[in-house]
Amino acid sequence: MANQKDARRNLDRRFDLLKPLVDEPRPHRGWIRAIRDALGMSSAELGERLGASQQTVAGIEANEQRGTIKLDTLRRAADALDCDLAYFLVPRQPLEAMVQERASEKARNYVRGVAHHSRLEDQQLEEPQELDQIRDLAQEFVDRRGLWSDRSSLAR
Repeated sequence: MANQKDARRNLDRRFDLLKPLVDEPRPHRGWIRAIRDALGMSSAELGERLGASQQTVAGIEANEQRGTIKLDTLRRAADALDCDLAYFLVPRQPLEAMVQERASEKARNYVRGVAHHSRLEDQQLEEPQELDQIRDLAQEFVDRRGLWSDRSSLAR
């Protein structure tokens, strides 16, 4: 489907801009604490801005440091610090490559399953023919429902 392919391309362009940020380390004590300290704001003052106690702020900062903070809590803390929260996922490889790789894997499994039965009946394909069949079938599988299911064979 062109819509899904276009969506992947558009997202991949956006991800290219975000990739440099992926390896940016989080401050040792977390962003909330780092920004609060840089502003010269005490935990009691942040608590006041959050409508929470100083102990709650300590818990929020500890949760962020451990990586267990809730997104909603992080958003509230960002607002209290007059910051914007940037939240995104960045795929490790382009989305288009992920889809093509998965479709090829599914096609390979399907063709090799059929090839096994063909060998038993002495009707096997030569390797170049098998590779062509895998490539063609993979193109049919792209954007088909069930591509990411381990159970679905996506057979024609």
